[in-house]
Amino acid sequence: MSQRISISLSNIAIILGLVLSLVLVWQIRSLLVVLMISVVLAASIAPLVNLLEKWRFPRWLGVVVSYLSIIGVLTGVMLIIGPTVFEQIERLLRQLPVFADTIVKRVETWAMNLNDTSAKLFADLFDAQALTSWLFRSSQQLVLRSYGITRGIVGAVVSVVLALFISGYMVADSRTLIRSFVQLFPTPWNDRLAAQASVVSHRMGGYIRGRLLVSGILGLAITTGLRFLGLADFSLALGAIAGVTNLIPFLGPILGSIPALIVAVSQGWWTFLWVLLLFVIIQNIETYLLDPLLVGSSVGVHPLYQLLAVLGGVQILGIIGALIVPPWFAGAAALVENLYLRPKLAAEGKLRGEALATISPAENTEEGVKYEV
Repeated sequence: MSQRISISLSNIAIILGLVLSLVLVWQIRSLLVVLMISVVLAASIAPLVNLLEKWRFPRWLGVVVSYLSIIGVLTGVMLIIGPTVFEQIERLLRQLPVFADTIVKRVETWAMNLNDTSAKLFADLFDAQALTSWLFRSSQQLVLRSYGITRGIVGAVVSVVLALFISGYMVADSRTLIRSFVQLFPTPWNDRLAAQASVVSHRMGGYIRGRLLVSGILGLAITTGLRFLGLADFSLALGAIAGVTNLIPFLGPILGSIPALIVAVSQGWWTFLWVLLLFVIIQNIETYLLDPLLVGSSVGVHPLYQLLAVLGGVQILGIIGALIVPPWFAGAAALVENLYLRPKLAAEGKLRGEALATISPAENTEEGVKYEV
């Protein structure tokens, strides 16, 4: 009887411990997000720091030089194109209601050319004001979900600075941090995990670097294409929007094409078709050429799992989750692959080889081998 009470008390203690752990995680969720961002940033700049270390730079100095170089490049780009981009985005937002009215009138004219029934059906089903309001509400909720994680603009700035500082410290003292972390695990898992640190870092950092490079190429290509198609007044803003949203896998290209298509359809159906064709071509180039070349080799995850990681990240953390959850998923996939799947397949192959070795030479005929296969 006393044994049953003891078991029940231990179970209660475990449940209470789990509940308290979940409450603690929820309370420090902002810090956990900062740590997740820091790990991704650290993995992204690690190759540059390693290269500087080979050139006899101390690691801490390599981190400083790497971040100053990146910040300098971003600042230069913003000074060159930033004012134009923001000015075009501001004009785009001001003219959005005009674009919506123009689209409605064009579609109504197109429906009336078919028959009166189609025009009435369109008027009953399509409400431009309601659709615009829904788009704004959905975007606002997505932004507020990310905004709530960082607890305001000041919190977002502090979180970015903190993430940069923590990621720099991680890279500068990575060997000590990894060694102290893997010591928490029993032998031989400590050595196995230590051996996977560079693999996980390569997967996570390669994913971010690849996405940034692909997004930059697509933003430039879309800006050039839209300027050529007669949308020069908004080409730089629309290209920048498409480039930024393209950082989000799968969903990003679709989100980035919507503003350009809205502007295009207000200019006429032919412009709309040409812009749509431009995005289809660029999307196919990304899917079948740029992603496999610059991103796919570093991720090693099936596209369906990548999509689920993006959707899960959006549901939990908003836009921030769509950016940082996929590289974490790629790193976790590397651990599962190297610590579980490959040893499992190797063990199965070894057992299969031992089973074949027990077959006598008389039994190991060509027919027998075919049967075994």
